[in-house]
Amino acid sequence: MRKLQSQGVHHITLVGADRQTSIDFWEGLLGMPFIFEQPNLDRASESHLYFDPGDGRLITVFTDENRTPDPERTPTDMGCVHHIAFAVSRATFNQAVERLDERKIRHSGVKDRGFMDSIYFEDPLGLLVELASYRFEPPAGHSHAEVLMEAHRIRTERGDYNIAEVHLADAIEALNERSRPTLSLDRQPKNPYGPR
Repeated sequence: MRKLQSQGVHHITLVGADRQTSIDFWEGLLGMPFIFEQPNLDRASESHLYFDPGDGRLITVFTDENRTPDPERTPTDMGCVHHIAFAVSRATFNQAVERLDERKIRHSGVKDRGFMDSIYFEDPLGLLVELASYRFEPPAGHSHAEVLMEAHRIRTERGDYNIAEVHLADAIEALNERSRPTLSLDRQPKNPYGPR
């Protein structure tokens, strides 16, 4: 028996209402270019809209002009999507509350997640959307996932409840030490201003 090895998210497809509601939300609010459209090849009455979320992947939406937006919260039963999260820069994140407020979109305000900050709000169809901004940049040659895995290891060894910035900083240092050699015989922290 062998695994079917994933290499990333290819796309996420959502069921939308009418075409313009999808374009106004995904491009008009979240800035995802509307890159192409074709019929839903499995249901001729629907259109299939494609948006670029910014990382070369796709968000697609099935639309039907006979459907109208219903803002009631989408189901969160087992097997359902709870929310979808999008990465935003720190500069954009710092303006998100103001930009949502000017549109009178209800939101959670900034939520501290230890390793990132989040803001939650619902799309016009009741899907919970998260804007997420990491509090760190991974060292060269490493991913956010590698830093988080190392930070998790450090956090659990210390018995801490959740990942915090100290775990991130220590994880980045550990990854750097493993991947970047040095001629020094001693890599321990030093105080170059103190007595020798």
